[in-house]
Amino acid sequence: MQKPRLGAIEYIRGISMLGVIGIHVGSQYVQNPAANIHLLALLEIVTRFSVPIFFFISAFGMFYNMDLQAPFVYKDFLKRRMKTVLIPYVVWSLFYILHYVASTGDASPLNPFTIGFDLFFGTASYQLYFMVILLWFYLMMPLWVWLVRRLSLKWLGLLVVFQVVFNDYSCLQLTHQGIENFFLRSLIEYRMNYWVLHYLFIFVLGGYLAVHIDEFMAFMEKYRSQIVAVFWISMASLVGYYYWVIATRNYTALQGIFTAHQLCPAGIFYTIGASIFFFTIFTIWRLPEGLKPVLSLLGKHSYFMYLAHPVAITYLAMALGDRAALMTAPMAAGFYVAVVAVTLLVSVACRSLGEKLPVINELTIGVYKKKK
Repeated sequence: MQKPRLGAIEYIRGISMLGVIGIHVGSQYVQNPAANIHLLALLEIVTRFSVPIFFFISAFGMFYNMDLQAPFVYKDFLKRRMKTVLIPYVVWSLFYILHYVASTGDASPLNPFTIGFDLFFGTASYQLYFMVILLWFYLMMPLWVWLVRRLSLKWLGLLVVFQVVFNDYSCLQLTHQGIENFFLRSLIEYRMNYWVLHYLFIFVLGGYLAVHIDEFMAFMEKYRSQIVAVFWISMASLVGYYYWVIATRNYTALQGIFTAHQLCPAGIFYTIGASIFFFTIFTIWRLPEGLKPVLSLLGKHSYFMYLAHPVAITYLAMALGDRAALMTAPMAAGFYVAVVAVTLLVSVACRSLGEKLPVINELTIGVYKKKK
């Protein structure tokens, strides 16, 4: 039986995409030596749930529509997911490679080895690593199905502990220094770009909650106040950590951003709190009617906007550079709005054109016309 559609999944996609753009706009603003650390906290720290929550809703959507009692047909699953993720990933990677060559005149990225390297590690553009990790999650899907079928709350708790310990080791202790072999060195140096273990818990949590949707709905109804409180506490813990390392360790704002991220213990806590919080407000709470179309619009176009927004950032930043304008706090806020607006408009236009030329939507966002 077809399960009811959950608008929360689409709404969270839109919110997450706005957060990702905030992080990348913050990367532009932090280049100002006098950047306001509080605005950076908003752009770079408050938004840190954005990437991991994408894994949460990806797993939730897959497991929500999956019958775990039926055999898992890996071949069919992989065929569908490769069309929606692998093809757009390759297309956008090649686009960014060609864009770089055309804009700089440097043809070295066209070397077949370099192209293969960029595709494997997601280095053609800074946002594409997410796609690589997602593809690895898909390739290992039989393992996640097996795991979710057997999960209990006790094992979820142990998995959180594993996540904290593993991320601490990977982020703070594991190093590629001293390794001379290029391939081994690269595998370790770019581990954040493809090791699914960094996001294992949040992905599995999404699958577990989707399978136990009735219990999850009852939990959200009963504990909505506590869910809101945990969200704010978790956000405060991550933001507080950012301010703490700046104040007590004399870190620069950039060092603080690289320390208080989604993979640190406070970041993991914040990701869990944000995932459940946003699912709750978009499922249990009654949203203003005027807000729903906006959230739906952002969610519908979030995939294209996620993939394309670096182009808007690049050319808007170039426009500022031509005027020798240093990005101030008000300018950063306006820059953010401009990136969102431009990318949304282009996405709407491409999606509309793709209705007439389906190959555009197929290649850029993996959307195919439904067969009649």
